[in-house]
Amino acid sequence: MEFESFNNKIWLSTPTLHGDELRFITDAIETNWVSTEGANLKEIEQLVKEKIGCKFAVPLSCGTAALHLAVKLAGVKEGDIVFCSDMTFNATVNAVVYEKAIPVFIDAETDTWNMDPLALEKAFELYPDTKVVMIVNLYGTPAKYEEICAIADKHGAIIIEDAAESFGATYKGKQTGTFGKYNAISFNGNKIITGSSGGMLLTDDEECALRARKWSTQSREKAPWYQHTETGYNYRMSNIIAGIVRGQIPHLGEHIAKKKEIYERYREGFKDLPLQMNPYINEYMEPNFWLSCILIDEKAMCDCERTDNSSHYVSESGKTCPDEIFDTLAKYNVQARPIWKPMHLQPLYNQNDFISCSKGIDVGSDIFRRGLCLPSDIKMTAEEQDIIIKIVKSCFE
Repeated sequence: MEFESFNNKIWLSTPTLHGDELRFITDAIETNWVSTEGANLKEIEQLVKEKIGCKFAVPLSCGTAALHLAVKLAGVKEGDIVFCSDMTFNATVNAVVYEKAIPVFIDAETDTWNMDPLALEKAFELYPDTKVVMIVNLYGTPAKYEEICAIADKHGAIIIEDAAESFGATYKGKQTGTFGKYNAISFNGNKIITGSSGGMLLTDDEECALRARKWSTQSREKAPWYQHTETGYNYRMSNIIAGIVRGQIPHLGEHIAKKKEIYERYREGFKDLPLQMNPYINEYMEPNFWLSCILIDEKAMCDCERTDNSSHYVSESGKTCPDEIFDTLAKYNVQARPIWKPMHLQPLYNQNDFISCSKGIDVGSDIFRRGLCLPSDIKMTAEEQDIIIKIVKSCFE
């Protein structure tokens, strides 16, 4: 089946701006507050604290900077073991490696695609002295925090929550970005709220928030001159970036609602296909639906093979695979994206330990092999999405 190519590319997830962003940026320029102080920075701290329900929010240059400072605040030192979600973007793990610590990867579970509490418990049996757990909320879906927090507490471990993808999502009515002692959110260009870049460290510990601020400003001491007693970083957010974020935050609920509409439209459109959407536990989780993903049933997978840098598949009637759908969508000017490749499969980390409780193939690798992220841009029209659904369906014919 052939379709007409979209004249304007349908993107995975792009910024949706509303007008106030320009007003706040213009004000910063006209008042000459364009650097790392100003009204926009003060305002977004307050807005995020009110939304998330945390006591302190430190604006930073990116989510990775927030994760790095969280790792430092947790006291991670060279050679320490840190348990990390295996299904994630590598920025999560980079924050650990910056401090020359050793990530040990914890497999995903099938209910949310996030860290498996059973595998985490197994990891503590193998590495009982581990004191930091880094958890990711994949594609905007919360992890199983009740179980995970109980396990961490039992072993005296600190949780760092990487909520970069889940701003606005809730677990049992509580906002993500509050389950760790130190937490990070991102305002990267593709996130549900964006500043084009930027991020925040979130905590309820005032002393730790002050330390993070100091580190982010090159660890300048209080002196008339530049004086330093510890290593610092240029991790500050600018008042310009904060102006974009400030204009975005009031629209968070609207963005989440539109993302959910996209997810539900896909789910309805694919109800007769041998696949499922990225899952969550409906009874007590409300994702922000940042990205809508599919997982093809094993029996509907055609023959496919991936190397580190390429893929090959054999088209087969009634069957398909993520790479075939990816290529077919690209043919019609539509951007999809593979599921995050698990960290333990990455050449950089394939010698690190990996803990799984699954029998046979690990869960994360299986999701990577059978999964695909579909266009989730909230500017995509229902008519455009309906065509995308038809294109995906055609791959199963």
